[in-house]
Amino acid sequence: MKVAKKPMKTNPPSRLITCILPNGKAMPMLKQLKQEFGIISANFNHARGSGRLSPLTYRGAGEQTEKEILTVVVKNKQADEVFNFIFFNAEINQPHGGLIFQSKLKSSTHYQIPEHLDVEK
Repeated sequence: MKVAKKPMKTNPPSRLITCILPNGKAMPMLKQLKQEFGIISANFNHARGSGRLSPLTYRGAGEQTEKEILTVVVKNKQADEVFNFIFFNAEINQPHGGLIFQSKLKSSTHYQIPEHLDVEK
């Protein structure tokens, strides 16, 4: 079966917002991003680690806590608004609330669910 090749649709210059969050914070934030901004292309992964000033640092080698890494690509004009939304709603502004930063992307590919698939509403 031969598949027709279509050129990849790219987005205008964008920003990548990356967050390191305490365990259990990423999924609710994904839902809020979808609800508030219509963002459906964010990702999150699990990781382990400890902060330099974490109480676990002084307990001995090998003790770490679960973290969640949240990444989302947004348009330049929307970046600061989404950044601030995540910062306050994920409670990164609180002690031990996590870390957030954004970086410039030269390009990113457009994410779209194929039309013939049923979409969860």
